[in-house]
Amino acid sequence: MSRSILDEAHIHPAIRDKITSSNADIVREVQAALASHAVVVVGMAQNPFPRKARKALDTLGTPYQYLEYGSYLTGWRRRNALKMWTGWPTLPMVFVKGVLVGGATELQHLIDSGEFSRLLTGAPSV
Repeated sequence: MSRSILDEAHIHPAIRDKITSSNADIVREVQAALASHAVVVVGMAQNPFPRKARKALDTLGTPYQYLEYGSYLTGWRRRNALKMWTGWPTLPMVFVKGVLVGGATELQHLIDSGEFSRLLTGAPSV
């Protein structure tokens, strides 16, 4: 299954560069963090769910990189680039070994099932 993304052939050539460059710096920053950290949490100020994800990781003693972009009132245009890049509509965005696993709720499910530790160690799923 793959998610639906507008094919480049259906984007007029005159606007392709604008689409490619729009807030590309935030995507590159997250990509760089993914390349150098096993766990990355992308969040924003004032949102309790990034705090929940970070608390769950802190409880496990799992190191992570936290990237915070704006708040409810600021930074939303930049965050849209991340939402379009990942297809994930909310924050936090939690990545394990470069794979988007969801937000705080999905992270907690992975922790509770034992899948989180398997993802970190590279052990096969049961």
